[in-house]
Formats: sequence, C-alpha cells, structure tokens
Amino acid sequence: MADDALVAAFPNQLASDVRVVLAVMPEAQIAPVSPFSVYVGDEVVAIPYRIYQDELPVEVARALTEAQQGILHCLYSPHSDGLVRQRHLEQIASSDEPWAVPFVVQLAGKYVLEILESIQRVLSDLLSKRSAQRLAYGDFIARNPGFFARTERRVVSYRSYYYRWKFLVFGTYPGCHLLELLRAAAADRTGRPWPRHTPSA
Repeated sequence: MADDALVAAFPNQLASDVRVVLAVMPEAQIAPVSPFSVYVGDEVVAIPYRIYQDELPVEVARALTEAQQGILHCLYSPHSDGLVRQRHLEQIASSDEPWAVPFVVQLAGKYVLEILESIQRVLSDLLSKRSAQRLAYGDFIARNPGFFARTERRVVSYRSYYYRWKFLVFGTYPGCHLLELLRAAAADRTGRPWPRHTPSA
C-alpha cells in the first residue's frame, strides 16, 4: 500500500504522526516511485524518489502539530512538481531533525539549480562547527557514505550536462559549495577527512 511505503520513510517512533499526516493528504493517482534506503540513526528508512499527491489546503496543514507539519513538508519535498518541491524543501532544510536530513540531501543531488541555491542558503548553520544542524548532517553522511558518494557524482554529472556553459569551473557551481559544507560536517563527525568524489573546489 502507498501509505505503508510512506510510513517507512520515517523512524518507527514517528509512525503514528505519519499516519495522521497521510490521512489528510489527498489520495495519489500514482504510487510513490523508487524509494531508496538509508540509515537515520540506527534505523533503515525508505525515502520516496517521487510522490504525486496534490498539496493540502494551508488551513489543513496549519491544524497539524509542529512535528506533523515537518513530516508533511518532508513528504512533499520529492514531489513531481519542482515548485512544490522547493516550497516544502525550504520548510525543512533548516531543521536539525535527523529524519528530515535525507529528504534534503536527496535534493542536493538533483539538477534544479534554484533548489541547490535554496538548500545552500537555508543550511547556514552548517558553517558553525557546534550547531545541531551540522551534527545532524554530519551524522547522516557518516552513516550513509555510499549514498552520499552517489549524490556527489550526480552533482558532477548534472552540472556537466545542464550548467557547464554557466559554471565553466566546477568550483563555482552552487552544488560544489554545498558538497564542501556537507563533507566538512561529516569530517567533524568522524574526526577524519571525508573522501571526495568530485573535482576539487
């Protein structure tokens, strides 16, 4: 069932809140697409690559608890409509909740330049070594090195395919700056330099 697939995108402790959110979301005509598995803490979750539900009316979303609104924004962040993705991403990118992090990192590996710029802008606390945000992102990357390496390679590929004419040097591409911040967070978390799968900045 589609609902079960989306419940699996979050740690077990959030299952009841996820079901509350899903109960008020419009029914999708197409099932969530291609979930990918990552660790959030010690649990494996399955994040959807795409969802297709229409957005909720604002007043319905506001009636949810703060945690449920965070879950809602996470679920809409891989939406099939890029404008919907960006709206909801901007609501969760500054979160230091570990369960929100994979939804943001997933979008760091996509081709939409405006979304990369939004992530970089909102993740301002990654610059602070003692911030909860830096700790959360560093921990996620440390637990999911293969996923992050694929994300790095996608950033390189999308820049080469779509934006080489605009960013002649990889180091000037917004995705490069974002990856540098994420690698630094992982290095802080593990106490060792983090492997690079991109050209040097």
